Amino acid sequence: MAMDRLAALRAQRGQGDGSYRTQGQGQGRGYEMSGVNPPSNPQPAYGANGNGAGEGMTDFYGEIGNIQDMIAQFDSNVSRISDLHSRVLNNMDEAQSNRFNAELDELVGETRSLSGQIKRRIESLGAQPTPGADARIKKNQLSLVRKKFMEVVQKYQNVEADYRSRYKQRVERQFKIVKPDATQEEVAAVVNNSSGTGNQIFAQAISSSTRYGESRAAYREVQERHEDIRKIEQTLAELAQLFNDMSILVQQQDEQIDAVQTAAAGVEKDTEAALGQTEKAVVSARKARRKRWICFWLTILIAIIIAVIIVVSIRPWQNKGNNNGGS
Repeated sequence: MAMDRLAALRAQRGQGDGSYRTQGQGQGRGYEMSGVNPPSNPQPAYGANGNGAGEGMTDFYGEIGNIQDMIAQFDSNVSRISDLHSRVLNNMDEAQSNRFNAELDELVGETRSLSGQIKRRIESLGAQPTPGADARIKKNQLSLVRKKFMEVVQKYQNVEADYRSRYKQRVERQFKIVKPDATQEEVAAVVNNSSGTGNQIFAQAISSSTRYGESRAAYREVQERHEDIRKIEQTLAELAQLFNDMSILVQQQDEQIDAVQTAAAGVEKDTEAALGQTEKAVVSARKARRKRWICFWLTILIAIIIAVIIVVSIRPWQNKGNNNGGS
């Protein structure tokens, strides 16, 4: 089996390269992905110190790159799942069909595990606080990876829904081999097989068929296709829940980031207002100092004027002259 890609990439990150790298894999099967089961407590690279600061936004961008790599792997898995569905439907060899089914089951399980990892890492990344101007950058980057992930989830849903329809068409064809004159009600009952009714109708058709061997082979395939349809419907239900969870997460994370931005904008506004008040206070202080100096010099001037008036009024030089003349 191919090397555990995500485990190897985590090892690379442990050596300091900080990013996931994709590589070609698979021998014989053309593609293989293994060992991507999520750890019990996955720890994203971003915000390892609990506050999301790290080295500025470097850790954030590193984790965004990691998630983008995982989404690309998820997309590749979906394409491979589509190919395996096609092989299962078109293959007539029972041994090969069983091998394709086993590979398909394994890949579906791995893709389910990978989708859970991506969802948790997006949740963790969005929960890290990023104050200041970086909040808008974070919101835009998160929006891009969420949008891409939801697109590939929708792609997976479309693939599964398409092949559910094809499997049902195959069941209908197999039933009409056994009972060419089957009514629409009988066909619908066999295709949907609700509460096992379809198996009963098929068994009754086999008992009255003249081509017993061919009918038994058709019955075995129909039972296999019913199991395939059941698995597809389970996957579709999981994908619908995942898509719904991501839609809720988008709203919650956007609200959180908007709240941070609003708070930051409020702080900035208050800071600007405080700066404006400080500037006004400085201007007022300057005016007050200037007025005090004006008052000081006015006081000095008035004191000089009063002194001059007193001196002029007393005329001490005249009194001195009179004294000299009398003597």
